[in-house]
Amino acid sequence: MIDFHFSPTPNGLKVRLFLEEAGLPHRLVPVRLSRGEQHRPEFLKISPNGKIPAIVDHAPADGGAPLAVFESGAILVYLAEKCGRFMPTDMRGRIDVLQWVFWQVGGLGPMGGQIGHFNVFAPEKVPYAIDRYTREVHRLYDVLDRRLAGREYIAGDYSIADIACYPWIVPHAPHGQRLEDFPDLKRWFEMIRERPATRATYDGVTDVYSGSSQSMSDEERRILFGRTAQDMARKTDA
Repeated sequence: MIDFHFSPTPNGLKVRLFLEEAGLPHRLVPVRLSRGEQHRPEFLKISPNGKIPAIVDHAPADGGAPLAVFESGAILVYLAEKCGRFMPTDMRGRIDVLQWVFWQVGGLGPMGGQIGHFNVFAPEKVPYAIDRYTREVHRLYDVLDRRLAGREYIAGDYSIADIACYPWIVPHAPHGQRLEDFPDLKRWFEMIRERPATRATYDGVTDVYSGSSQSMSDEERRILFGRTAQDMARKTDA
């Protein structure tokens, strides 16, 4: 059994999508980010960075003690190797998948997170930041669009590369992007969206960007972002 510490952010949904695709038995452990549950000592023992997702595998392949894994990319690799699915075993196929997983972890995710923050959650509009991150996410969408030209999936067969990237394309509107500008990416996105596991993953999930800075309390802002609206006001007045 796998304990899956989860909140419905794109990174959390990546792992949930894998678990649905693979049919791995797991127990969902909700982590309420706005209440600061990710900072609790018991969670930090599992995820030292204080971020979701994280897993605890109570039946690791080596037969040893329960194994905790944090960071979504590492979790996807671990689970793929555990169940022998969604990652090739040959050297060239494996590195092809891994480089796109790391591309998502190092680029698409962080840049998507930044533009999502400045477009939706920031207490003030920062035109420079919005322009910078909108442009960079547009560039990254174009990279993926070109990669998918003439390909059904990102790297050979359906893999953890597709599983890693899809949840970061779901919020394309808050990212300031139009899928119509990326025809091959749009085709791929619509195909993944119709998979039964994708439907199950997103069933009942509220868009993480559906809230706004106005609907958040100062305490929630402090927990999630380390700054409150009052902090911002004091800085402006200083």
